[in-house]
Amino acid sequence: MQFGLALAVVALCGGFPLTASAADRWDGAETLTVVMVDNRFEPDRLTFHAGRVYALRLENRGKEMHEFTAPGFLKAATVRDRKVLANGGTDIVVQPGKTVRVLLIAPARGQYGLTCADHDWDGMAGTITVD
Repeated sequence: MQFGLALAVVALCGGFPLTASAADRWDGAETLTVVMVDNRFEPDRLTFHAGRVYALRLENRGKEMHEFTAPGFLKAATVRDRKVLANGGTDIVVQPGKTVRVLLIAPARGQYGLTCADHDWDGMAGTITVD
């Protein structure tokens, strides 16, 4: 019975045995850091590669709470722990002096808007490009 199950798994995997767990994919995440300062993102132009795994590191070095608001990007991306998302999955809230790390797989190619929902009026905006 166990031999039959093993054959079924090998057959489902195209004849190749599984060599890495799903967790290993997240372990190889490329870190991309964005610093939030009153009232700007550094950098304000982000580039991701479609299908690649990232650890998006958001550092709030400002005196106020900031949001990484990117509705199209965050909804299209595969986010490992969606509990870090706020406002219906459209943004990530980062308190002053705190850092939030989000593991994600970049979505399909495209341009996505980026703002801080609380400070977009003051120019805290940027762009996300996925190529």
